[in-house]
Amino acid sequence: MISKSLSKTGKKCRVTFKHTPETPAETIAVLGEFNDWEPEANLLKARKDGSYSATLSVDAPGTYRFRYLLDGKIWENEAESDDEVRNRFGSFDSVLEV
Repeated sequence: MISKSLSKTGKKCRVTFKHTPETPAETIAVLGEFNDWEPEANLLKARKDGSYSATLSVDAPGTYRFRYLLDGKIWENEAESDDEVRNRFGSFDSVLEV
């Protein structure tokens, strides 16, 4: 799940990523064009309901590719993303539009 909140100036958007993994994981990170695909940049915090979440601020307007990385080795996409596009590795990236 993704929720977005545009700043009053319209130059930034607070984006909350909430992900419930398909397979159990100890760590989940959200990687994308907004953080140069850096695995340690945005780790999601575990929630009592079994989901993980993090809130980031991204530049607006913008379109960003992203994916979740579980335990540093398993990629998952966001089912409720704004779109999906094929990546250079033959799979798909989720798309965030703000």
